[in-house]
Amino acid sequence: MAVTSWVEVSELFSAELSELALQTLCGEDRLDLRITHPRVQKPGLAFAGYYRYIKPGRVQIVGESEIAYLNTVDPEQRQRRFERIVALPVPVFIVTKGLGIFPDFLALCRQRGIPILTSPSLTYIVTKRLSYFLEDRLVPATHLHGVLLAIWGLGVLLIGKSGIGKSESALDLVTRGHSLVADDRVTVRSFPNGDLVGYSEGPAKHHMELRGLGIVNVKDLFGLAAVRERATIDLVVELEPWEEGKAYDRLGLDESVYSILDTPVPYIRMPVASGRNISVMVEIAARNHVLKMQGHASARELVHKLEAEIERNTPTP
Repeated sequence: MAVTSWVEVSELFSAELSELALQTLCGEDRLDLRITHPRVQKPGLAFAGYYRYIKPGRVQIVGESEIAYLNTVDPEQRQRRFERIVALPVPVFIVTKGLGIFPDFLALCRQRGIPILTSPSLTYIVTKRLSYFLEDRLVPATHLHGVLLAIWGLGVLLIGKSGIGKSESALDLVTRGHSLVADDRVTVRSFPNGDLVGYSEGPAKHHMELRGLGIVNVKDLFGLAAVRERATIDLVVELEPWEEGKAYDRLGLDESVYSILDTPVPYIRMPVASGRNISVMVEIAARNHVLKMQGHASARELVHKLEAEIERNTPTP
């Protein structure tokens, strides 16, 4: 199920953006306004009279160039433009470089309940940090039941019914030198470049639930290298109980995908049965996927060799 995302203006004061040293000039009681777009915007065109370029839900960055331009505009015309702009659905204005803001604009924003924040940082720094912060929170997101690991540089998501052995297999893979990203509840975000990034949220980060043992802290048990904060999801492996008589892919020619937030990810169904070392199988699946990404598909190469052998041994009519 996808997560509906927005960021309240108050969240811009979080520790992640502490380097911007944001302060409130007005709108202290309206910090609950919602930012709904990950891209910030500079309202220079709007100050010039092109109001339709103000997009709803976007942070508006007012820098030195905007202030310099406004100083050249006739005061009466500037006031009319201010009145038009504050009537638009703007969640917050941020003034950079500690620049002073026009008292008329400040009064209008206070009247309309639009927060104005100020930062001593340069415009490009504010833009860069805010864009990263907002993109990380406002892209499409969902929560999945599974275990995410980093194996051979790949993000491998293990899914399957509860009790199938996902966490136990993941723990075995951690002891083999791989890293845990998230156990049980994986938060996944889809970024504009096509990457699906998974991670763990909240106090359960770096922890695993093992039946019979309870909750264990993987970072404390195995060290910092045994965990990772996040990873792209490159391969989905579904563990399922072995069913006698059920047809399973024996050659590896079938290429299936698993859709996460409308993004297809290579997908493997892996039957679990007594005597099968699932962690080794998952590790081999990851190695094999790396080879495929490099252009080496073992099953197809074998088929081509067999076809060539048959063709050589077939008499010419």
